[in-house]
Amino acid sequence: MGLAVMTVVGLIATGSAAVGGVLAVVNTAIGLTLYVIYERIWAGISWGRHG
Repeated sequence: MGLAVMTVVGLIATGSAAVGGVLAVVNTAIGLTLYVIYERIWAGISWGRHG
């Protein structure tokens, strides 16, 4: 669903479905990569943990 919405937004912004699709895929890849990095960093923080 998110890829479809981002493709439509890219289509509206650029006038090209292909460019919109590329933008959607790149956005998803960057978001996933940053999410994984964030979770790995957060897992290493022990603030407030008991045990």
